[in-house]
Amino acid sequence: MNSQQLMSRTEEELMIPHAEYAKKLRPLLPSEAFAPDPGKLGILSINLVIMILGWAIASTLDRWPVFLIPLYLPIALMMGNSIIVLLFSSHNLMHGSVIKNKRVMDIMGFLGLTLLWMPQTMWKAVHNREHHNKTNSMNDPDRNYLEGQPKNWGKWIQNLFVPSAEVHPLWLAVGMTSAWGVHNFRNITSVLFFNDKSVDYVPAAFTITPKERRAIALELVAIAAIHLTILFSLQFDPIKLLLSYFLPIAIGYAGVMFYIYTNHMVSPMSSVNDPTFNSLSIRVPKLFDWLHLNFSYHTEHHIFPNINSDYYPLVRELLELHYPGRLKLIDATEAWRLLLQTPRHYKDENTFTDWSGEKSVPCPVIPTSAKN
Repeated sequence: MNSQQLMSRTEEELMIPHAEYAKKLRPLLPSEAFAPDPGKLGILSINLVIMILGWAIASTLDRWPVFLIPLYLPIALMMGNSIIVLLFSSHNLMHGSVIKNKRVMDIMGFLGLTLLWMPQTMWKAVHNREHHNKTNSMNDPDRNYLEGQPKNWGKWIQNLFVPSAEVHPLWLAVGMTSAWGVHNFRNITSVLFFNDKSVDYVPAAFTITPKERRAIALELVAIAAIHLTILFSLQFDPIKLLLSYFLPIAIGYAGVMFYIYTNHMVSPMSSVNDPTFNSLSIRVPKLFDWLHLNFSYHTEHHIFPNINSDYYPLVRELLELHYPGRLKLIDATEAWRLLLQTPRHYKDENTFTDWSGEKSVPCPVIPTSAKN
C-alpha cells in the first residue's frame, strides 16, 4: 500500500457519515426549522415578476433614444440576480423546505427552473437523489472528471471552461456564462437518449425510470416553448434580446457557477458521504447571503437538505460546537484562488492532475472554521 492509499484509508476511518451528523444535531434544532416556509414561495414569485417586468420594459427599447439605452443595464443586472435566486429558491422548494403540496411544488419548481433550462423532474433526479446521496464520490454526476476517463467532448469542454491552474482567462469567462448549460445538456441527453450507466461523456452516468424520462421530455418541450414565447415577445430584436435575454442569463449563470464551483470541486473525493470532508462553505458579504438564501452555507445544507435555509447559521453554530475543527469554511475569494491554483481532474481521491496527466497536485488542505 503506497502513501496516498494509506492516507486515503486513514482519512476514511476518520470520516463521519452524513446520517450521524443529522442524528446528533436534529434534536438540538427548533421544530420550526423543519416546518414549511411558504414565504420562500413569495421570493420565487417576486423574481419571476422581476423577469416579466424586465421583458416588458425591454419590449419598448426600440422607442428609446439611443443615448438612453445604457440605462437598461441596471435592469439587466437585476434580472441576472433574479435568475440566481430562481435557482436557489427552486432548489429549496424541491428539497421540501417551502411547501408540502406536491402539485404546487412541481408547478412552481418548473417555472422557477425554466430560465435555467432544467426540467424539475430532472433536478430531483440529478440533484436530490444522485448528488446528495453520492456527494463527491465515484458515482456523483457533479464531480470532476477522473484522469482515467475517456477524453471525449464532455471532459474536453470541462477542461477548457472550469477554473483551474491551466484555464485560459478568455475560456474561463466563456465557461462562467455557459457551463451551466453544458452541465444540463450533458446530463439530460445522457438520460433521454441512452439512460445507461455506461455513458462516458458525463462524469458519472445514472439512470431514471421510464415515467421520469417521459416527464423530463415533456417538461423540456414546455421549457423550449416558453423561451420561444419570450423571444417572440421581444420581436427577435437584437438589442432587446442582448440586453434582456442573453445578458441576464449570462450574469445569472455566472453567479450560479461561482457558487457551484466552490461547493465541491476543490475537495477530495470520498466513498463515505461526510459533508465536512466533501463539501465547502464559503464566506460572502451578508448582502449576498440575504439575496441568495444563505447558499454559501453549503456544508450545512448537505447535513440538512430539507431545513429552512434561514436556520443554516444555527446549524453552523451547532456543528462547530459539537464537531470542532471539522467544518471547512473560507472566504469566497480564497476558495476561488484555490480553484485557479490546482488542476481539475482527479488522479486519485486526494490528488488532482491536468489534461495530460503529468501533474500530481494534492487536494489543498482547507483551513477549518476552528482555525479562523
